[in-house]
Amino acid sequence: DLTVTLEAMTPGEIRAQGEGVQVRHGIANTPFGSAFLAETPRGLCRLAFIEPGEDRAELAGLREQFARAKFVRDDARAAELVAMIWGGAEATLPLAVCGTNFQVQVWRALLELEPGATVTYSALARRLGKSNGARAVGNAVGANPVAWVIPCHRVLRAGGKLGGYRWGTTRKQMIRRWENRRAGVS
Repeated sequence: DLTVTLEAMTPGEIRAQGEGVQVRHGIANTPFGSAFLAETPRGLCRLAFIEPGEDRAELAGLREQFARAKFVRDDARAAELVAMIWGGAEATLPLAVCGTNFQVQVWRALLELEPGATVTYSALARRLGKSNGARAVGNAVGANPVAWVIPCHRVLRAGGKLGGYRWGTTRKQMIRRWENRRAGVS
């Protein structure tokens, strides 16, 4: 029920380092533990599952990326975003991500997967016209700035093995089970 629109930041916006932009960020509970969320007026730019104290590292990374932006702590907005993402109601969620052209291609391809569907790194590479690009796809998947929403948890190793996950393989396993139950996949 969640419609996601993905918009990559322009080179000019990247060079401006967030000048004149307000980045609202906060921590909220998700079905998979605590998460750090951040958004600009253009959309959600970060969703990272965190353990206690890891929000400082996430914020530091954002401050590096958006060195000239104004940062505002807003846990209430983070909770609203979590409710929108996992609440099941119909909603549109814009994403404003920063990545290379190839990373954005990979993230768009992931957004096209149906809930509960999976793909291997090599199959995703072939789909993007990069038959020998499984490693590059893996790097792009690992650089995903918006957990769950850009469903990198749907990418598996050859043979259907779970593989790694930036936010832990146990969490990836929980996410896959939860998503499969909701999608009616066994």
